[in-house]
Amino acid sequence: MEVNPKRYFRTVFLEEVDAFFEIIGGKAFRKISYNIEHAEQTNNPELFKKLTTNIWEFRTKYGSLHYRLLAFWDKTDKIDTLVIATHGLIKKTSKMPAKEIEKAEKIRQLYFSDKNK
Repeated sequence: MEVNPKRYFRTVFLEEVDAFFEIIGGKAFRKISYNIEHAEQTNNPELFKKLTTNIWEFRTKYGSLHYRLLAFWDKTDKIDTLVIATHGLIKKTSKMPAKEIEKAEKIRQLYFSDKNK
């Protein structure tokens, strides 16, 4: 499959995502990284899906596990559009737990509050 070389956004990982990557390890991390890179270049809801007005999720299935990274957009820079990944989880149910969305929203609010100081 050929991928569009244009990136529509750049993903930034917060500390909690880095810690999640350390926990899940090698092959799952590589699959998630590949999917994120692909999502940056395409419009594929199988890889990057809107959950609420402000919160999105990167979606990866590897083996029998469903990995999710919650994220939000930062379009405040006119040149560089960012997607900020807040934290990761392995999803056990078909529905995203509300507490995970709330956590991502709190991180988003704090991010913009700190950025605008």
